[in-house]
Amino acid sequence: MPRTPEPLMNKVFRNAEETIFDIQDGATLMVGGFGLCGIPENLISALVAKGVKNLNTISNNMGVDEFGLGLLLQKRQIRSHKGSYVGENRLFEEMVLSGQLDLELIPQGTFAERIRAGGAGIPAFYTPTGVGTIVAEGKETREFDGRTYVMERWLRADFALVKAWRGDKWGNLIYRKTAQNFNPMMAAAARVTIAEVEELVEPGELVPDQIHTPSIYVSRIFQAVGEEKRIERRKTRKTAA
Repeated sequence: MPRTPEPLMNKVFRNAEETIFDIQDGATLMVGGFGLCGIPENLISALVAKGVKNLNTISNNMGVDEFGLGLLLQKRQIRSHKGSYVGENRLFEEMVLSGQLDLELIPQGTFAERIRAGGAGIPAFYTPTGVGTIVAEGKETREFDGRTYVMERWLRADFALVKAWRGDKWGNLIYRKTAQNFNPMMAAAARVTIAEVEELVEPGELVPDQIHTPSIYVSRIFQAVGEEKRIERRKTRKTAA
């Protein structure tokens, strides 16, 4: 899928609402994050407000009932989902079981590699994960060195919505700790990549060796506002007696 070139000096937008101007009904979206860590909160909220429907989402999970992609789910804006985990969203479970949502569950390592392959231009690869299970149904298998492998296709999207810690106005991105998760590989696997960042700086302010996503992959960028950064499951240590 060819990427859409955009002028180098025209990447900065005022807010999330402006960056999603061309996301239409039926679009396929990659959405970064793992649980509620590193999710593009502003972009998700903008999609809810815009009201686009029949979206096909590719994300590790579907957030929780009232946050993250769960907000789009509540408004029935998602038609299908590809991901590797569904455990924290009751509505998601109900919609899948009732046939309201098309779900493809993918082993997490395979999911990550399919996205990485999409960004690297590798249309397919073989993996032993899922052989002999429903994961392999209808897929080509081959034997290598006495072991059976199943062929998996790359994953690509119309848009990738990613969240970074710092980014410059050219679109270079740095992610912080585990918030890196799926964001870098998704940034490389879509026709248009939109980044929301906690801190937007001038070109040259980022240390080159610390950049995770080079600007060549980023089409649009804006500084996020009003982030909640919710904790999915709060665990605290018991105080000593």
